Amino acid sequence: MLLGADVHALQDPTRPNGFRVPQAEPAQQRSFDLASIIIGTDRRIAVIDGQARREGQTFDGVRLRRIHPDRVELVDQGRVRILRLDTLPQVRSSQ
Repeated sequence: MLLGADVHALQDPTRPNGFRVPQAEPAQQRSFDLASIIIGTDRRIAVIDGQARREGQTFDGVRLRRIHPDRVELVDQGRVRILRLDTLPQVRSSQ
């Protein structure tokens, strides 16, 4: 009878030296484009990938958790992702 420590010591004699089991590639996160945020007294809307989205809405397998003035929080496979609104360069008026 083999004990637990002995089992780990056994190796497949047909496996080449230094062989390692390939690791699965981590799933790539999908990128989203946050174009604008609209916050009013009774609504919060974020335009993501060209579509108006509301807090609590689920799309493309993610849930829009919260809309802030400068960012949104998405829940993607149980993890919170933050999308930040890109700031536009300052525009100077010509005189």
